[in-house]
Amino acid sequence: MNQSNQIRKTALYCRLSQDDGIEGDSNSIQNQKAILQKFAEDHHFPSPCFYVDDGFSGGNFQRPAFQQMISDMENGEIGIIVTKDLSRLGRNQLHTGLYIEERFPMFGVRYIAINDNVDTDSSESNDLMPFKNLFNEWFIRDTSRKIRAVQRAKAYVSQALAAMLDLGQGSGPLHHGFALSGTWAQEAPPPVR
Repeated sequence: MNQSNQIRKTALYCRLSQDDGIEGDSNSIQNQKAILQKFAEDHHFPSPCFYVDDGFSGGNFQRPAFQQMISDMENGEIGIIVTKDLSRLGRNQLHTGLYIEERFPMFGVRYIAINDNVDTDSSESNDLMPFKNLFNEWFIRDTSRKIRAVQRAKAYVSQALAAMLDLGQGSGPLHHGFALSGTWAQEAPPPVR
């Protein structure tokens, strides 16, 4: 550890997006905090403080706590940044790599991703980091595609349900002789009087 790191604080960064909530409790903010706090204590890192972005995607870096952490780093206040894993820092492979390999070293900041065994003070631990970042970016794109597919399916089911439940109590396209277009096309039932 650099002598300068001993007088600067240790940033413990936590992030949880709305989509990450589906992964279960393992990525909860409280759990991340507990893991990071224990790691900082076990390694005697100086002045640990939390930066928490709850409900923010890792697909971009426009997150309030992340921006505050970067500002503190640029002001020389941070010597070490620790995250639970690489995906908590970010899921954009290019930008995450630029922070880890360019920006953090520019300010003399050591970066550690606990569960991914990444420590910028140890070059051996960083061999697979670009691949892990690539998989993290793939994950967010894949999740986004899946969410859009579910939303489309829900919209289709809602249209079908509305057509089946329409009993002629209102006005609109369902009252003009059709219920749905495409394979479900059928005559609408006569209005109930």
